Amino acid sequence: MSSTTAGRASAAAVPDSIGLPRVRGYWGTVGYRLRYDYVTIFFGLVLLAIVLLAVAAPWLAPFDPYKESIVRRLKPPGYMGHALGTDELGRDMLSRLLYGGRLTLLMGFVPVAIATAVGGGLGVLAGLAGGRVNTLIMRVMDVFYAFPSILLAVAISGAMGGGIGNAFIALSLVFIPPLCRIAESATTQVRSLDFVDAARATGAGIHLVLWHHVLGNVLGPVLVYASGMISVGILLGSGLSFLGLGVKPPEPDWGLMLNTLRQSIYVNPLVAAMPGIAIFVTSVSVNMVSDGLRAAMDVRI
Repeated sequence: MSSTTAGRASAAAVPDSIGLPRVRGYWGTVGYRLRYDYVTIFFGLVLLAIVLLAVAAPWLAPFDPYKESIVRRLKPPGYMGHALGTDELGRDMLSRLLYGGRLTLLMGFVPVAIATAVGGGLGVLAGLAGGRVNTLIMRVMDVFYAFPSILLAVAISGAMGGGIGNAFIALSLVFIPPLCRIAESATTQVRSLDFVDAARATGAGIHLVLWHHVLGNVLGPVLVYASGMISVGILLGSGLSFLGLGVKPPEPDWGLMLNTLRQSIYVNPLVAAMPGIAIFVTSVSVNMVSDGLRAAMDVRI
């Protein structure tokens, strides 16, 4: 058994076809649990459908999402081929929702990916080095914890100016501290385990210990936590766009669409609520998949 499996894993005894117990490894156990977690599978399929619809927006959108028509403002669903109606400038809502999903999903995935790489790397470094290096890195991370996430994102994005690029930077800086703390905590626990001491005693260098014994045990908790941060990124990114600090008009984005349609809620509430419904369904789906993944990877269950 490898040290990675020994450090992280439990095995599940599952009856085979002749009734004898069959031992599964850690990842086999995770896959087995997810296979029978129908709630996670359902929301995973919903999330996959949302991602595929956003990616295929150029081919699925029935109208140009930027084309305006004053005579078709705030029309109800089904009006002259507009399946979901039109917005305050007469643009097709279905087309804008499909295109808006692309930017909204990017606001959730890209900052989390950047923060996972940077924060996870800093956390592993702090956990392995210990001493003053750990103190320096973690005290800097603690400074960011003094501010609520949304206020910190608004402050950074406001200071840098609006735009999707600056929003990516602001959200990445917000997500780095919690991911760094998760990685540091997991690395500190793994560093003290017997198989790491044994590897060092046999003369293994820091690179071998890091690659073969530490990363395999730290990556799981970091990825599970990062998957839950995606929904937070979607909400915060939509909030920045709603405040005018994220995506700029006329680009379609669910948060920006909520802002431009909020004055139309008394005229056509169904059309005005569609971007909010899209954000809600996507965030719930990401949270449910993250919770299912966390439960499947919990070796204590």
